[in-house]
Amino acid sequence: MSATPTPANGLLNPENHLLILIDFQSQMSFATKSIDAVTLRNNAALISHAAAGFDVPVILTTVAEKSFSGPMFGEITEAFPGQKMLDRTSMNTWEDAAVIAKVNEIGKTRIVLAGLWTGVCIVGPALSAMEQGFEVYVIADACGDVSDEAHERAMDRMVQAGARPMTSLQYLLELQRDWARTETYDMTTGIAKKFGGAYGLGIIYAKTMFGASEGH
Repeated sequence: MSATPTPANGLLNPENHLLILIDFQSQMSFATKSIDAVTLRNNAALISHAAAGFDVPVILTTVAEKSFSGPMFGEITEAFPGQKMLDRTSMNTWEDAAVIAKVNEIGKTRIVLAGLWTGVCIVGPALSAMEQGFEVYVIADACGDVSDEAHERAMDRMVQAGARPMTSLQYLLELQRDWARTETYDMTTGIAKKFGGAYGLGIIYAKTMFGASEGH
């Protein structure tokens, strides 16, 4: 056995997955207690701008948008100007015919999920997709539920069924993967500076004080 400088098949790249953003809506966020609203909105913005910047195929879906739950977060929709929102009546996104038609049209077998609530609107499509042979990743800190217990048990249930958990910043950096990829370097560090919390502040500091660059 010998090592080779090649990435694992299990890592995400811009071409090998579909991102589905589910029910990031006001009514859903009011009862979310496992993560505060500011952090949730920030993380949703981070993954949205990452996906848009790397041209990842994305489905945006809401539940009862006009009659009950309200519009999707502006931090998400501004990353995808003009993209059609798929509104549903079903709590389980995977039971919506329009969403599944779009999944089939895009044709990816690896699905990345984020949204509200973890124990209902993320568990449903995660378990359903895996049962149909899809690989599923869940961005845990871009999901939330009515309590810590609800979120954590939902994550446990999905992981036990084979889903792969990750975080928002991990998603961005996994898409970039190599700082020598100069065509997306400025975009990636720009997203990190705006939405990457302490890591983003560190980038700002290093570049301002020392002219530092991760690629050198």
